[in-house]
Amino acid sequence: MSHIPYTISRSGCYYYNRRVPKHAVKAYGNFIRVALSRCPQESEEYAKRLSYVLEGSWRDTTEIRPVDIISIVESYKPKTTKLSEIAEEYLALRPIDLTPPRVALSAFILLAGDRDVSEYTREDAKLFVRHLTLKGNKTATIRRRINSLSAILNYAYAELDLDKRNPFSRLIIQNEGDDTSKRGTFTNQQLKQGYDHAIASESQIKLLMPLLGETGCRLAEIVGLELKDIDLGQGLIHIRPNAVRRLKTRNSERTLPLVGYARIAMDLALKSADDNYLFPRYIKRGSCQATHASNALNKWLKKDFGLTGHSLRHTFRDRLRAVECPLELIDQIGGWSSIGTIGSKYGHGFGKGFVVKSFEKIAIGV
Repeated sequence: MSHIPYTISRSGCYYYNRRVPKHAVKAYGNFIRVALSRCPQESEEYAKRLSYVLEGSWRDTTEIRPVDIISIVESYKPKTTKLSEIAEEYLALRPIDLTPPRVALSAFILLAGDRDVSEYTREDAKLFVRHLTLKGNKTATIRRRINSLSAILNYAYAELDLDKRNPFSRLIIQNEGDDTSKRGTFTNQQLKQGYDHAIASESQIKLLMPLLGETGCRLAEIVGLELKDIDLGQGLIHIRPNAVRRLKTRNSERTLPLVGYARIAMDLALKSADDNYLFPRYIKRGSCQATHASNALNKWLKKDFGLTGHSLRHTFRDRLRAVECPLELIDQIGGWSSIGTIGSKYGHGFGKGFVVKSFEKIAIGV
């Protein structure tokens, strides 16, 4: 006989074994016997909880409402929740760009396996950092991967009520920040040279250069544009989330004018659009394949200018600074998170007129 109340042990397994009170026999039968666990500690916990429910059911001596004992025991037992499963749940709830966390998740699972979220250890996290370091990732990239995984696990521990330290918290990356190099920017001459080449070629990939360079948008924001978000009559584009791509931050939703080369490039790009999207070639299986577009664009820009598509966004911010555009307006135009005071978040921001004026000030002459 087991020392655990109302249990017996048979062949290494513990069973809940209890005589039913006379007034409850009609509902439950004379005895209740149900398998609990091979672990004595778990079995004791399950037995205590089951006893609590049963005694509540038996308290009313006039009308017994039987409970589903098997379901009760199963509901107490911890469920195995794989990292990939809880990650999909987290990503479905968060209005964020899905690519960075999915890249981090894929690399980590490939290295440490898709296991129950409670099983990952500090050693798994350190192994991941070493793996990324050996692959030549910059420390800033490694930190972003860590932050993505840490956020997923924090969500998992909270949802599953796990009292466990996040293995990715406070991870130290050796020489973090020492490998940072300032991203290069385009000169106005290089921009004009590239824009003219893109317009003359009418290449879908090359047209991205003036579209990005003259709007300051992130590549996915342009590649994933729906036609309904393009207003040629007003000369505007509306950057907002849709079915194939989310936006990076809450501040990313905005309306921008098409000025100069951007308007010309948009007219040409629309020739290859379908009924729904500006760049249908990069819309596959219901998602925006912005990485593919980025690789193709960067191949050209690196060859001709030694720079990348993201350098256009850095250049755009510098151009706004050069015409003394207010910092709050720069952040609003680029969809950057404001680093200003609390007051900068109040109100509706700068009106369309201020935005258009700023774009006209920095426009590259056609």
